[in-house]
Amino acid sequence: MSVPRLNRSLLLEAPTRVSDGAGGFTSDWQTLGVLWAEVKAGSGRETAAFAATVSRVPCRITVRAAPHGAASRPTAGQRFRDGARLFHINAVAERDANAQYLLCFAEEEVVS
Repeated sequence: MSVPRLNRSLLLEAPTRVSDGAGGFTSDWQTLGVLWAEVKAGSGRETAAFAATVSRVPCRITVRAAPHGAASRPTAGQRFRDGARLFHINAVAERDANAQYLLCFAEEEVVS
């Protein structure tokens, strides 16, 4: 297996619950750190949503491995941010037998 080309800087973000001041909560995103990654896009699809068109593109994002429980280790439910682009992480697996890299199965959603 070839060595991945980690040439993109992505922010790793995790969802957090923030009090709304009225006894409830709202969702917000907290930045956990910056990871260098290789992003490979798959074939996308387009669906109609209420008053907009939504394009979804599956991506495989490779990052350096981190120990289980480390803040720098991506998990399902988190997301990567590249400027205005968002990649929602669906699953994470070890990319190679030596566990040097992680493969994140993500989906980019674009509303137009």
